[in-house]
Amino acid sequence: MAGQDSLNTLSSLQVGDKEFHYYSLPKAAEALGDIDKLPVSLKVLLENLLRNEDGTTVKPDDFKAMVAWLENRSSDKEIEYRPARVLMQDFTGVPAVVDLAAMRDAVAKAGLPADRINPLSAVDLVIDHSVMVDKFATPEAFEENVKIEMERNKERYEFLRWGQKAFNNFRVVPPGTGICHQVNLEYLAKVVWSSEEDGKTYAYPDTLVGTDSHTTMINGLGVLGWGVGGIEAEAAMLGQPISMLIPEVIGFRLDGALPEGVTATDLVLTVTQMLREKGVVGKFVEFYGPGLASLPLADRATIANMAPEYGATCGFFPVDQETLTYLELSGRDKETIDLVEAYSKAQGMWRDDKNEPVFTDSLALDMSTVEPSLAGPKRPQDKVSLTQLGESFNLLLESMNVSEDPEIGGKESITRADLSDDTAVPIEGTEHTLRHGDVVIAAITSCTNTSNPSVMMAAGLVAKKAIEKGLQRKPWVKSSLAPGSKVVTDYLEAAGLDTYLDKLGFDLVGYGCTTCIGNSGPLPDDVATAIDKGDLVVSSVLSGNRNFEGRIHPQVKANWLASPPLVVAFALAGSTRMDLSKDPLGEDKEGNPVYLKDIWPSTAEIKEEVAKVVSDMFRKQYAEVFDGDEHWQALEIPDSLTYEWKDESTYVANPPFFAGIDKPAPEPKDIELARVLALFGDTITTDHISPAGAIKPDSPAGSYLQEQGVAVKDFNSYGSRRGNHEVMMRGTFANIRIKNLMVKGSEGGVTRHMPSGEEMPIYDAAMRYQEEKTPLVVLAGKEYGTGSSRDWAAKGTRLLGVSAVIAESYERIHRSNLVGMGVLPLQFKQGDSAQNLGLDGSEQISLHGLNKDIKPGQEVQAVAKKDNGDEVKFTLTCRIDTLNEVRYFLSGGILHHVLRELVAE
Repeated sequence: MAGQDSLNTLSSLQVGDKEFHYYSLPKAAEALGDIDKLPVSLKVLLENLLRNEDGTTVKPDDFKAMVAWLENRSSDKEIEYRPARVLMQDFTGVPAVVDLAAMRDAVAKAGLPADRINPLSAVDLVIDHSVMVDKFATPEAFEENVKIEMERNKERYEFLRWGQKAFNNFRVVPPGTGICHQVNLEYLAKVVWSSEEDGKTYAYPDTLVGTDSHTTMINGLGVLGWGVGGIEAEAAMLGQPISMLIPEVIGFRLDGALPEGVTATDLVLTVTQMLREKGVVGKFVEFYGPGLASLPLADRATIANMAPEYGATCGFFPVDQETLTYLELSGRDKETIDLVEAYSKAQGMWRDDKNEPVFTDSLALDMSTVEPSLAGPKRPQDKVSLTQLGESFNLLLESMNVSEDPEIGGKESITRADLSDDTAVPIEGTEHTLRHGDVVIAAITSCTNTSNPSVMMAAGLVAKKAIEKGLQRKPWVKSSLAPGSKVVTDYLEAAGLDTYLDKLGFDLVGYGCTTCIGNSGPLPDDVATAIDKGDLVVSSVLSGNRNFEGRIHPQVKANWLASPPLVVAFALAGSTRMDLSKDPLGEDKEGNPVYLKDIWPSTAEIKEEVAKVVSDMFRKQYAEVFDGDEHWQALEIPDSLTYEWKDESTYVANPPFFAGIDKPAPEPKDIELARVLALFGDTITTDHISPAGAIKPDSPAGSYLQEQGVAVKDFNSYGSRRGNHEVMMRGTFANIRIKNLMVKGSEGGVTRHMPSGEEMPIYDAAMRYQEEKTPLVVLAGKEYGTGSSRDWAAKGTRLLGVSAVIAESYERIHRSNLVGMGVLPLQFKQGDSAQNLGLDGSEQISLHGLNKDIKPGQEVQAVAKKDNGDEVKFTLTCRIDTLNEVRYFLSGGILHHVLRELVAE
């Protein structure tokens, strides 16, 4: 903890009867110059550098660069950042623990003690991504879904329990507890962290990285944290600093207050659209302005949660009185709250509207102008006014050319050219019909909104008023309620609103991500049959943060993000081809039309219910948060430092990444005559690259599982099988909605093997190329790797034999993950693209200028040789962005670098 402290900043702070030592920013300013106008998020980074000064990874020049930022409002200086802790969820956590277990095997084989591999930072893993909505609209749904979850995932959970016992500094929050970001907000985060060393207690900002992109939710509490790939998080666990450029910081000024009838969800969808249009990828966003005074902390957390959707590294809210109020409400002890206040004020990290920071750029929003909205049908930044939803859906239908494509999936369409509301497909065994735009999934889900009592109480009030009017959800709607913590259940019960949600079919289905992560479970058979029979383009409405193609459910092509009360409203309406501001939701008991305004609660009504949320609810639910239920406690685990791998396991397998780790890494060299594995357009997400949903029986992964004796009903999901590289490499680029432009009109993970021209699954082509010893590249457009921080999007790319990805631009986390797995990210020069260079994927690509002297941002010369012998020459930019990343790349990847250093010692 005690750094070199060349600026003599170590100070002490008395809080109550305890003395805390800390590295003082005001003292640093005496030597560096005035830093008062630095954005608070950068003050957190500066403190991190002061505390970790070692003369090697952190030097005085780093401090000076932070001050110089004030002059230039940007910087090209690379710094080494050390977060205090790491947060994981189980989809990304299992492969991370698999990697740690494999690293223990590797060091043991090299003759070193296995426990040399241990997390050095505090790690919390919350199991939240595995529960699926198998049962719904029944009081038994929660109990039955948890039982199914434990049966499905027994092997994975045994492995995680082994990790909890085998590794130091590693805690696991068992299934059925909550979503990692909500548990972090309500319990794990401290805002100011402290640790003991040499008889002294040091205080410093609570900082973290997480293996889920929505780690940024904690920024709403004044905690600096963001999502990284599992690979980078593992390195941070093992003591490696995170290399980063001092970021640009975009200020977002909030004025006014939300008007009557508008929710925090409407606000965040507006903010997301504005920041996407602004362009904040790779930048910090910091919120400021007088509007923060009226913005509850839960609303701030909702905005911060969506930072990945607006593309920012983080969406930071400085500490203020509202932070302290929330800490008290959520049951934190008085000593913690007093330390947060004293430390934040001593360090100049307390929000002060009179001292407006300097930002790289800024934009502003008057919150009184926000209107009810949704986002969709395919991207979270595509905001649609509630009044325009029906029109937006009709535009979607036109763009899909349903009338020109009567055979989708090989089934005869009965809708053909008729896209009107009158087109109806009978739902067998019922008196109902299904149409384009009908809502088949209505899910109150996701930490984004279920952490916010105001929108959850609003949903309960809408349900109450609907029941009193005699309304009921439409029978073709699969409805579900999956809060991010048990506290939500407590306060809905305290308000008496749970009963009304249950009556509309929004029974509790589990505590976890469910529909938002794609674990929506199967649709009822009669509804699924009608969708297929009519080629229907149906909708889901969910209170989540992601709605990418193929994510929510394979049969649902239009997915709309909305506030929890709107989710309830659309379950009542049953369709997204209407304007809820003027079209009735249904009829009351007397046959009179009932409109949304008739059941929408007032702000005063919502506040009255929110007042029923009390600290004892949090204290009760988090008192035994790590214990788990009887199913969890009954899991049998081996008592060993290294894991006893099971050859027959299809969930957990020893990955091949660390073979030959005791030998020097091969030096990079020019890539000659590589083939293009796939050619993609813009906005290829990590969902496209590494799917997390259902495994199709006829896919390479499905075929593999069946060969291993796994029945289709037991496939579980891609996400649950991330601990098995054989499944995951077969699932890479296998999303049902991915479009490889090398195969015209295709949808799904297919490609053309060259030079044969044969069409085949991408996995099969990659294996054939490996047999032929042919190097591979992937070509793509803008925003490659958007979305979740999926390490398997990079791991799978490497295992398929891809040496380099060439894209027009990258999303931050995936670019870093590619480097972390030894895959070279290259970027077309401004104005260049595969399309305007005339590349169609049939070419052989050579890349020159690659050797052990590779440098961040250097140019790489590319030559594309066509079948007729013509050559297209172009220049690329190497997107290895920092010197530390160069070291990782030369070692074959970030974990390989850690292991090679350990073995070399």
